[in-house]
Amino acid sequence: MSTAREAPTGTDGTAVPTVVHLDIEETDARFLTGLLRELADTYPSAEDETFLRDAPRLAWRLPRRIVDALQDFRRHESSAALVLHGLRVDDAAIGPTPLSWECQPDPASTLHAELYQMLVAGMLGEVFGWSTLQEGRLIHNVVPMPSEQNEQSGHGTVRLEWHTEDGFHPYRCDYLLLTGLRNHDAVPTGIAGIDSLTLGDEVIRVLREPRFLIRPDTEHLRRAAGLVRGSGRRHPIQVMQDEPEPCAVLFGGTERPYLRVDPAFMTAVPGDTEATEALSALVEQLEAHLVDVALGPGDLLVVDNYRAVHGRSAFRARFDGTDRWLKKTVVTRDLRKSRAQRAEPAARVLL
Repeated sequence: MSTAREAPTGTDGTAVPTVVHLDIEETDARFLTGLLRELADTYPSAEDETFLRDAPRLAWRLPRRIVDALQDFRRHESSAALVLHGLRVDDAAIGPTPLSWECQPDPASTLHAELYQMLVAGMLGEVFGWSTLQEGRLIHNVVPMPSEQNEQSGHGTVRLEWHTEDGFHPYRCDYLLLTGLRNHDAVPTGIAGIDSLTLGDEVIRVLREPRFLIRPDTEHLRRAAGLVRGSGRRHPIQVMQDEPEPCAVLFGGTERPYLRVDPAFMTAVPGDTEATEALSALVEQLEAHLVDVALGPGDLLVVDNYRAVHGRSAFRARFDGTDRWLKKTVVTRDLRKSRAQRAEPAARVLL
């Protein structure tokens, strides 16, 4: 293998950071609270179709520093992830952490956080969902569930291995958004960016070739099976499980490539020793470059899903209403590319 390349730098000659943090000033925090109150009085929910239509326009009313940071992140790929700090979240007012993603007693208790998350999403692209995840909802509850403690999903308590979000799918998101509501135990989200790695030319060459297989995770598969049960047909996600198409791990620009990897559900094409070794080299470096971000109440994390992987540390859940609770949304820069898997042009849920 050839000598490893140096980590890339930005346009100003400095190294590209994995995570950038932006603290919202007190004046902006007060303005943001007032804006969210106004929107909560206007729209019944953050998934209301009228609000979703208006969100890209309304997003420009966010404080200028937030808008500028999001625009820089989107247009210049200035970091692998961005954390916005400063949204006010009242621990008592949001109610107890649900024991399941579907049983939040009072959805209105987190409306401000959800509206904020959708405004940020509207600055980046179009939100969408999956029929195979949380019944197609656009905003997910990420909470530990007693029945799924050992699962590789957002509802487990074992270590969630880092990955590209929905890496098996060609229409995976461009951005993943996570908003912290509660995290008393400071459970960290781990993030590693492709720009932090120094891979040799031969490793990069192999990783750029379609010599790898990524299969769907168990949460997608379980729901996909239920959606087609008794119909005699296979769900498209089941097809991806049974007949995965070889893909490349790295793609895009030569100097700053994009990334698609999910080691827990991924292998090299059987018999391809060179590809297996290249994947191991990549995994080893990503593991070594993980940066921990413990999302507190009101912290909003945006992960560039083409340039970073994310995961979560193991933790012990109490299931007493005080456990870690996040809201999650996925965003695409081009909803149109998934048209064949949506019911109509305006639909946001992939079938």
